[in-house]
Amino acid sequence: MRLHDQTFGLEKGYPRCSSSSSFEKPGYEHIRVFGGVYMDLRNRVIVNIRILKGLLAACKRTDCFTLPQPPGGPGPAQLSPSMAAMSLQSNTPEALRVVNLLQERNLLPPSPVSAPTPCLPQDLQKLNCSPEVFRSTLTSIPQTQALLNKAKMPLGLLLHPFKDLSQLPVVTSSTIVRCRSCRTYINPFVSFLDQRRWKCNLCYRVNDVPEEFMYNPVSRSYGEPHKRPEVQNATIEFIAPSEYMLRPPQPAVYLFVLDVSHNAVETGFLSVFCQSVLDNIDALPGDSRTKVGFITFDSTIHFYNLQEGLSQPQMLIVSDIEDIFLPTPDSLLVNLNECKELVQDLLKSLPSLFEKTMETQSALGSALQAAFKLLSPTGGRMSVFQTQLPNLGVGALQSREDPNQRASSKDIQHLSPATDFYKKLALDCSGQQVAVDLFLLSAQYCDMASLGCISRYSAGSVYYYPSYHHRHNPAQVERFQKDLKRYLTRKIGFEAVMRIRCTKGLSIHTFHGNFFVRSTDLLSLPNVNPDAGFAVQMSIEENLDDMQVVSFQAALLYTSSKGERRIRVHTLCLPVANSVSDIFAGADVQAITGLLACMAVDRSVTASLSDARDAMINASIDSLSSYRQFALTIQQPGLLAPTCLRLFPLYILALLKQKAFRTGTSTRLDERMFAMYQLKYQPLAFAMLMIHPALYRVDDLTDEVRIFSFIHVNSNSRTIPQPAILQLSVEKLSREGAFLMDAGTVMYLWIGRNCHPNFLTQVLGVPNYAYLLPELDTAESQRTRAFIGWLRDQRPFFPSLHIIRDESQLKPVFMQSMIEDRTESALSYYEFLLHVQQQISK
Repeated sequence: MRLHDQTFGLEKGYPRCSSSSSFEKPGYEHIRVFGGVYMDLRNRVIVNIRILKGLLAACKRTDCFTLPQPPGGPGPAQLSPSMAAMSLQSNTPEALRVVNLLQERNLLPPSPVSAPTPCLPQDLQKLNCSPEVFRSTLTSIPQTQALLNKAKMPLGLLLHPFKDLSQLPVVTSSTIVRCRSCRTYINPFVSFLDQRRWKCNLCYRVNDVPEEFMYNPVSRSYGEPHKRPEVQNATIEFIAPSEYMLRPPQPAVYLFVLDVSHNAVETGFLSVFCQSVLDNIDALPGDSRTKVGFITFDSTIHFYNLQEGLSQPQMLIVSDIEDIFLPTPDSLLVNLNECKELVQDLLKSLPSLFEKTMETQSALGSALQAAFKLLSPTGGRMSVFQTQLPNLGVGALQSREDPNQRASSKDIQHLSPATDFYKKLALDCSGQQVAVDLFLLSAQYCDMASLGCISRYSAGSVYYYPSYHHRHNPAQVERFQKDLKRYLTRKIGFEAVMRIRCTKGLSIHTFHGNFFVRSTDLLSLPNVNPDAGFAVQMSIEENLDDMQVVSFQAALLYTSSKGERRIRVHTLCLPVANSVSDIFAGADVQAITGLLACMAVDRSVTASLSDARDAMINASIDSLSSYRQFALTIQQPGLLAPTCLRLFPLYILALLKQKAFRTGTSTRLDERMFAMYQLKYQPLAFAMLMIHPALYRVDDLTDEVRIFSFIHVNSNSRTIPQPAILQLSVEKLSREGAFLMDAGTVMYLWIGRNCHPNFLTQVLGVPNYAYLLPELDTAESQRTRAFIGWLRDQRPFFPSLHIIRDESQLKPVFMQSMIEDRTESALSYYEFLLHVQQQISK
């Protein structure tokens, strides 16, 4: 908005209105006044009158610029560069508003950053796929690869394809309408040439509308194919007919493989596991065909005969781990409904069965081979619980971690697997529709870089509980219990494949996540779960000159736990841009950060950690340099960024200080590898909390002091306080306060040394608040627990809560997450900005 005092009528007698009015002077019809606030409707700018008058007065006093003439007079060139930029920004989208990062320090918004809205016609945008499911790093797709190269930003997609959805249209039809050429599913962004023909939005082939598609089952009308659910919903699920099946749908099959060595028994995990399965056995997803089985192992492999008709479970021990003899599979994998009592008896007896064992060896590799043989005929899910480094038989490993190198500022060694045994076995599992989920519960090095391959390439998940102990670490025990309940009861898809298609001219070249790539655009997913995220990198192979929009479609074909073959389809439509400015205006800073994190993980493993760190730093330098060179209208001093990328250097610095990529700070090798797995596997919303935690002040959550806003939760009539998100700097902490840090998988409640006694007594129940937050019958306690509970409910896993005082061992961990502050081995945020500016100026 131009700073013409005449424009707003501040001194020329234009009407002032208590309610609302418009200006009658020609050229100012777009100005509205709403009770002391001027709104420029043309440029979507809102200005408070009092602030504007003060700004104009200050400008007059300091002679920082000569007040311009009314429209038609001297142009922006006669202003100082900064004021000229302000003048020009009246016609600039908010996303491109220039921000000097070295001057504007408080850039972090008080509420979570939301995804940008693509610049599409309203009728298309309201049909578009939710960014929680399908998100692009650039919401305006460059017309050419040369234009993308000029912008120097990564082009890619982030997906959460099997996410739990509150509303999901499900269509049952004998005919699923698809393009005859590229096999795209009909979607809201196709065009109907007439009632009988539609044009594919990916390859532009004209297809016939099948007769059955002319009938709309929702409205029960005929002759309006464009109103069918498939054409009104960007996310939809089909119940597939028989041609989508290579074999009859498999049953839900769950095989549990448990470490029962002395180390495992000492941790106490076995009792927690058995009790959790007993508590949730009726909630396991499945139907009348559901099967379960159990294998335990130490230096030998133990099978359990649970066949119907036995009075109690029979244990079968195989000591030859080189050539494993597999007993009758039908007696080891049994129908849960028919043999539930025997399964329950086994779970009740397992903890006591091994409580006095002194066996210290672990033949994990042989146990996995036995489990693979057992599951191969049907496929299914293998859940492996391991507490130490495998040291016997195939897949045996040796410790590769040097504790003296944990804080090294040089390259970190041993990020790649020590053996290809686990990857090869994972690929065999994938071929037989078996996914392997790995639970590591250990205080010792387990070589996650090697063991994690069994899950990564079979579309499984990795869970890690460092220093797990049933007595000494209650926070980890609680987290394990909650995670296990979610794991056992969440929905699951079997024998799945996912294909991502895109408009002609675009191509996919790299995938990120846990899967096996079966062909160029087809991912093999023996299991798919609602907590898994994926990312893909893209390039522009052919110019998109004649296109206004492009589309992307992800189709997930899977077997439900009830034995139905289903297809879940997500379609995203984005505009095509022919200028660098439009590309920057559509940049999604969080999606860019998430994709760069995935790319950096790969680079750390295939090249080196220092290469990955350099690449991330260069990403921020290159994008801001390109912005200054090609998109900035008037050159100004300082480190300049568009509003949409104002947090990009902060997020890059956060990645450099994240456990996966940091150097110079003591970091266990397994913890580093687990952080890398999470960055590749977590959906974006959860990964961002790991990268840049959210910090809140929580000692003043009262009804009188509503810091930001309140959310009302209808399910149980709770009012949830919503405090503002604070910058991650010690400057924002106060010894008189209490602060909650949400780092995604973990939360920290930091208690200031002089915290108000009321908070200590009403919320923490002094003096007994060493580990867990007590449930006190006070308003303050209920508010604090409601807020923490609401944060936990936003994610599928359970973040443990650690209460930190000055003498706490976890205080350094909390302080390491203060990303904007300097440490011995890392720059502060301001120093990092100076470094970026220096590199841009070279």
